[in-house]
Amino acid sequence: MDPIAHSLVGASLSETRLGRLTALATPTLILAANAPDIDIVSTAIGRDFSLGFRRGWTHGVLALAVLPLVLAVLIALVDHVFAKLRREPAKARVAPLMILSYIGVLTHPLLDWLNTYGIRLLMPFDGRWFYGDALFIIDPWVWLLIGTAVVLANTQSVVSRAVWLTLSVALTALVSGVDAVPATARWIWVTGLVVIIGVRVWNGAQHQLPRVATVGLSCVTLYIAAMVAGSRLASHQASDWLNQRGEIGSVVMAGPLPANPFVRDIVVVDERHYHFLELNWLRPDRFKVAGLPIPRGPTGPIIDAALTASHVRGLLTWIRFPAYSVETLADGFRVTIRDVRYTRVEGLGLGTVSVELDSNLRVQPPR
Repeated sequence: MDPIAHSLVGASLSETRLGRLTALATPTLILAANAPDIDIVSTAIGRDFSLGFRRGWTHGVLALAVLPLVLAVLIALVDHVFAKLRREPAKARVAPLMILSYIGVLTHPLLDWLNTYGIRLLMPFDGRWFYGDALFIIDPWVWLLIGTAVVLANTQSVVSRAVWLTLSVALTALVSGVDAVPATARWIWVTGLVVIIGVRVWNGAQHQLPRVATVGLSCVTLYIAAMVAGSRLASHQASDWLNQRGEIGSVVMAGPLPANPFVRDIVVVDERHYHFLELNWLRPDRFKVAGLPIPRGPTGPIIDAALTASHVRGLLTWIRFPAYSVETLADGFRVTIRDVRYTRVEGLGLGTVSVELDSNLRVQPPR
């Protein structure tokens, strides 16, 4: 999930009774909820390296055991240093910091598992990917549900209100700017923001923030459970639909679309092609074909040679539904590799890489 969702989860948890366990509970939970994403630094090394590294080492079981310990110790040390400078006793207690760090860090892989990007939960012992295929990587309903208590708790000053207002405008522009988001969802989003503003102006929920935060987190949990169940149901219904039509193919993904919990993006694979369906539970005719089939591509020496290129190692670790195409050049070949999860139009989208080979199938340096 996106950093906003992770941060809001940590901040919302801090508004429950967990926030009373010790001083510095709020920064601990927010930092812990984002801690596995320290692998973002891999993007500075290169795009392919990042694809191969992200959601691996720092998201696996070993990191999930170690990161909370490191974070809790660092926060305790910082608190100790500042307390010494103030000539006061340290306020944070190590044991509660440990508990909060583990809670915060463990929320991260759960949220990341929910989308189609996936997570390598067993790293470094096993590099397999796990996919929840339930939530789009940016989900405005998660933001609304867990953000309510956080906004109510942190809009006491003029500056804080201005910051939250600016953020809400930016997020509204983001939600409205995605063509795949239906108009109804955009109006619901704006209505949700107006409700939050109204509750804040009323000021009647300020003394019940732990309850508001708990209700919000509970609603998010129920929403997530419904989305997971929906994706599993969509996969079964798509398989039944294919069988009834006598179509040959296996459903390999029933993923979410932006801001629309009633629609699923279905990927079907057969021996030669990927096929795409859209399932909409609100339509009488639930299924429709969503785009042209994409050939899985040829196999043979040209593809095998392209897959040895050093600049696709990370991609090959990450790729889920690979498709290959070969273009003959004057002095060799160009092989395009893409993941049809995100790239339905050749040359566009995340996970598209080209490899050029000479006539002897030697990999050429990327341009």
